[in-house]
Amino acid sequence: MKLSLLLIAFALMGTSGFSQLNDSKSLTTEFDKLLSAEFKPGEPGAAILVSRNGEIIYKKAYGMANLELNIPMQDNNVFWIASIGKQFTAIAILQLMEQGKLNLQDEITRFIPDYPTQGNKITIEHLLTHTSGIHNYAGMKDPENKLSGDVSLSQVIDFFKNLPMRFAPGTKWEYSNSGYLLLGHIIEKISGKSYPQYLEENIFKPLGMANSFFADNKRIIKNRVGAYSAGEMGFENSRYLNPTIIYSAGAIQSTVGDFFKWHQAVHSYKLVKKETLEKAFTNYKLADGKETDYGYGWKLGFVYESPSIWHGGSIEGFGNIEIYLPMEDVYVVVFSNCDCYYPKDIAAKLAALTVGKRYDYQEIRIESSILKKYPGLYENQKAQQRIISIADNRLYSQLGRGPKSELKAYQQNMFFFKDDLLKTIEFSRNQKAGVSALITKKLDGIEVWQKTNKPLPDSNGIKVDAKILETYVGDYEIPSVLRLSVSRVKDRLFMKAEGQEQFEIFADSVNKFFTKINDAEFEFVKDESGKVTNVILNQGGRTAEAKRVK
Repeated sequence: MKLSLLLIAFALMGTSGFSQLNDSKSLTTEFDKLLSAEFKPGEPGAAILVSRNGEIIYKKAYGMANLELNIPMQDNNVFWIASIGKQFTAIAILQLMEQGKLNLQDEITRFIPDYPTQGNKITIEHLLTHTSGIHNYAGMKDPENKLSGDVSLSQVIDFFKNLPMRFAPGTKWEYSNSGYLLLGHIIEKISGKSYPQYLEENIFKPLGMANSFFADNKRIIKNRVGAYSAGEMGFENSRYLNPTIIYSAGAIQSTVGDFFKWHQAVHSYKLVKKETLEKAFTNYKLADGKETDYGYGWKLGFVYESPSIWHGGSIEGFGNIEIYLPMEDVYVVVFSNCDCYYPKDIAAKLAALTVGKRYDYQEIRIESSILKKYPGLYENQKAQQRIISIADNRLYSQLGRGPKSELKAYQQNMFFFKDDLLKTIEFSRNQKAGVSALITKKLDGIEVWQKTNKPLPDSNGIKVDAKILETYVGDYEIPSVLRLSVSRVKDRLFMKAEGQEQFEIFADSVNKFFTKINDAEFEFVKDESGKVTNVILNQGGRTAEAKRVK
C-alpha cells in the first residue's frame, strides 16, 4: 500500500470538526504554550523546528543545553540524532542503486562473501526494511565485554553474525540495528570510502549541512549539547557512547536547521529520483502479502488521521523525532538532550496544530443503544485479538488480555483513546447497519480488525493442575538477549524477566498462557518424552523462542 495512494482518500475527508489555526501569530502562541509546559527551565531541553509549504514557521529552543555550565538551549545546538540517522544510510544505498552499483534484490553475500547466512537468501532490501531475520545486536548482553573500548566495524558485526536467525528473511518485521550496520559496511565496500567520508562527500557537504557530522567524541564540535538521563537523585550525565558500535545505524549528530535542509533535499529529489523515493515511502510487503509499517529508513503511519512519514531516535542521552505530513506539506522535528524524554506526542501535537486540527479531541455523547453494537472480539491479519467491551456505559478497548483503555467518541463511529491521543478507532458497518470491523490508526500505521462471532475470552483464564504447572518451572533463555524465570505458588504461575518485576501469567489452555499487563502470550512446548524444552513468546504479532536452560 503506497502512502501516496492514501492521500486522495484522506484529502476527501477534509478537516471538518477541527478549529483552524492558520496565521503564524496564533500558531506561535499555541506552540509556545505547549512547549513551555513540556520543557522546564533549568532542566534538559529541546530544539524545535516546524515548516509549512517549505517555509520555516517556527524555530525555537527550550530548557538547558548544559546543566553543569548553566548554558541555555539554542536552536542551533548539535544533538546525537540516533535512529533517525538510518535515513542517511538508506539514501546512500539508493544512490548506489541508481548508479548501477547494486540491486536491492542482491544477496548481501555479493558484497560480504563471508557473512554466514545459514542457508538463507538475505537481500539488501531485507536489511533496509528490517525483515532480514538477523538478530538486533542493540540491547544484547555482552558478558565478555567484546564491544567495550575501541572496536572496529568488523568486530561489531562478529558480535552478532553467528547467532541463529530470528526468522526466515522476508517473513516477519523486527527492528534490527544489525541490518543497518551491515548496510554501512556494504556502502564502504562499494564506494571504497568509509561511511563517515561517504556522508560528508555525498550528503553533508553538497547540501550545506555544515553542522552535521558522523559522531566523534574527541572532536571539538561547536554548540554540542550535554547528554542526560534521569537518575535516583535527579538528572545525571548519560553513559558514554561509542560511535563505532552504533555506526550506520544512527551515529550522526546534527541540528534541527540542518535536518530541515536534509528534509527539503530528499523531497525535492536532489539526492535520489522521485520513483526511487516513492519506493522508500511504500509499506514493505512480507512474503505472505501482509504490509509492514516501514519503507526504507522511514516509518509510515498517521498523525490525527493525516498520513505521515516519520522516524524516531532514542539513545543514551537523547530522544528525537521528525514527522512529515505530505498531504499538508508540514514538517516537524524535535531534538531533546535527555533519554528520559521521547517527544513523539509533542511533535504530533505541533503537526496537528499546523494543519488546523485539534489535538485534544472534543468528546461527544453516544446513545447507549449504539454503544451496545460495538462490543465483541476482533482479529487482524496477524491473528491478534482486540476486545471491545462496555462497562458503566463506557466503551473500552483491550489488546489481547492486556490492560483496558477507555475509548471516547469524537464523531459517529469514531473514537480516540483516552490515554493515547495519537491512536484512533473507527468502526465500520455492513449493509445491514451491523458493525463488521474496526480500523485503528496511529503513528505506526493502520490496521483492520474483523469482528468475529467468537465469545469473549475469560479474563482470568482457566485453572490448570498444579502438577502440570510444576513442569513449566525453570529458566528459559533467548541467547544473548533475554532470560526468563518461571516459578509456581500453589496453583498460580509467575514469570520474571531478568532485571524486571515478577508478573503472574494466566492459562488459556494447559500450555498456553497470557498476561494482564500487556498483550504478551506464552506457549510451553514439550518434546516427545513430555519434557518441557522451550517457551514461545508472542507479543505485538512477533514471536521469539526461549530455550529451557534449567
